[in-house]
Amino acid sequence: MNSTLIRSGFTCMALLLAPLAAQAADLPPAYKAPAYVAPSYSTWNGFYVGINGGYGWGSSKWDVPPVNTKPSGALAGGTVGYNFQTGTWVWGIEGDWDYSTMKGSVSCVGGTATCTTKNDWLATARARLGYAGWNNWLPYITGGAAYGDIKATNTAASSAHKGELGWTAGAGVEYAMWQNWTVKVEYLYVDLGKFTCGTACGGTPSDHVSYTTNIVRAGINYRF
Repeated sequence: MNSTLIRSGFTCMALLLAPLAAQAADLPPAYKAPAYVAPSYSTWNGFYVGINGGYGWGSSKWDVPPVNTKPSGALAGGTVGYNFQTGTWVWGIEGDWDYSTMKGSVSCVGGTATCTTKNDWLATARARLGYAGWNNWLPYITGGAAYGDIKATNTAASSAHKGELGWTAGAGVEYAMWQNWTVKVEYLYVDLGKFTCGTACGGTPSDHVSYTTNIVRAGINYRF
């Protein structure tokens, strides 16, 4: 009697649970959040070398004769640098040397002569700070020392030239094309101060010639 009741109870329970099991089978699978994947950034660590070229335009003020020439022209040369990356920040140092054709002339000495300022070469040594959080792009700011040869000529007198140490600052953006190659475009403001041209430029021994310039250039680098 008891065994008959037990079997009957189990049979009823099975009949009641069968529809519930069928409904459970029709439920959608439980949601599982995707695993977190950290964003990937380009690696900028290491040494690099490259070439660059561009155009510059600026201003050169003379004490005597009181004129202001506007040197402009092309530049081209080589680049060497090193980057150290911490997360998305890239810290670096960079140096370059460019051959320059920047030159400007004006009429002076009452129109009887020509005064010319010329820059034959320009070099910079700069620190760089860039942000590498945008895939292969590296926008950066830069600043440091500049050194260049400045020549001043007065056709009514003579000429003088001197290597002048100054400063530079600017900004740019670099793009990693492939594993080792990058391209960049940048702007630099350069101030080489002024040098004593004196009687060679037709003035007194203490007269000066100043030189500042703006440079826009592009470059390509190979990273080791």
